[in-house]
Amino acid sequence: MASVSVSHMILFIASIVIAASVAGVFTDSISQVSQAIDDRGLSVSENVRTDIEVISDSGSAAVYDETTENITIYVKNTGSRELRSESEAIDVLVDGQYETDVTVTLLDGADGWGPGDVVRMEISPNDGGGLSAGDHRVKVIVNEDEEVFRFRI
Repeated sequence: MASVSVSHMILFIASIVIAASVAGVFTDSISQVSQAIDDRGLSVSENVRTDIEVISDSGSAAVYDETTENITIYVKNTGSRELRSESEAIDVLVDGQYETDVTVTLLDGADGWGPGDVVRMEISPNDGGGLSAGDHRVKVIVNEDEEVFRFRI
């Protein structure tokens, strides 16, 4: 009779130990998932508040300078937060090719690229041969917000 009580006691203690270890693992996993959701929420919040608009006139002769072979476009921050205006923070593609020679200049004496502010982007295409006559696309990406500007030479 005592042996039955002892075996029940051993099984009970073992089940309590297993339940405690499972609860500890779940608590740690839930904490990590909660932190990941918080981090993702901040990232999504930044992306939602980021919005840009290319305000250049696609029919203007000022977009492409055949002498310097540079493309000049104006981009307005239409979002609700200040953006980084350094060329390293902005991705630019011309006709699908990633461009590294991009000069970004803040206009109107602004200290930063705040909401409503405009920057001028001067892009020197990497191929060095200039653009041929026809249709072209410039894609500007800031914090996962993409704008495509189409123009014709």
